[in-house]
Amino acid sequence: MENKDRRFRTLDTVYILMMILPIVCGIVLKILTNPVSDGIAISGANVFFTINMPIQDLPITESQVNSWLVMISITGLCLFLTHGIKEKADTKRQHIAEWIVEKVEGLVTGNMGEYFSGFAPFVTAILALSAFSSLLALFGLYAPTSDLNIAAGWAILVFVLITYYKFKCGPVQYMKSFAEPVKFIAPLNVISEFATPVSMAFRHYGNVLSGSVISVLIASGLQGLSAIILGWLPGFIGEFPLFQIGIPAVLSIYFDVFSGCLQAYIFATLTMLYVSGGFPADEYFRRKSAKKQTV
Repeated sequence: MENKDRRFRTLDTVYILMMILPIVCGIVLKILTNPVSDGIAISGANVFFTINMPIQDLPITESQVNSWLVMISITGLCLFLTHGIKEKADTKRQHIAEWIVEKVEGLVTGNMGEYFSGFAPFVTAILALSAFSSLLALFGLYAPTSDLNIAAGWAILVFVLITYYKFKCGPVQYMKSFAEPVKFIAPLNVISEFATPVSMAFRHYGNVLSGSVISVLIASGLQGLSAIILGWLPGFIGEFPLFQIGIPAVLSIYFDVFSGCLQAYIFATLTMLYVSGGFPADEYFRRKSAKKQTV
């Protein structure tokens, strides 16, 4: 029994380290590779190295590395919450895990219907990956959601899912859908089809990036304001950034925490609505029912 408890605690420690160490490694990597700059520095993701490829070289950037760090941390969190799970919840972590599952399943069922109830793990992954990626900014790390390539990759994946479910009734029905509700708007429907992943990517990336830029600009402005008001005082008092105390932290709570989580929720909601909205449910179930009667 003692060995079992020791093994349980050891695994708990491993899972906790899986949550913490990736963030620590990211901070250390940021310190070692980020060049020192004076004043405001607003730039894209740092490129660590480039892999030579036959068609186009593959740069390994800060966004990719931080995305993997977030995924490792999320994996550790999931393993920790589900470690020692029982049929009847008797621990706080299991109650939290069950609460998350119930809320996401209710969200998926409410937005997509019972047919898509199996989408709950996918939607949970989108919510967690997007929210935790944005929250990296709290640790001074580059948020992967601030990179258009990352948001575009997610949007393309969602677009593939949308197209897959639109094809559920065959290619003919898919082509007919472009002529609905009237035939003459078919060109607009085609444009709308390909505009969906573009709008999802730019909406998510733009909102997160703009928050980061605004925070940096305001923090720099407050530093300048402190210098103007206190600069005439002697010694370190004249260099003390008085107005940078507290205000940037409040802005960070909004832009990094609230806005980041809000954008994750919006992206997940749009995913559910686009996938379920593109699925020709009535025609699919009609054909399925007719096939059963024929058999």
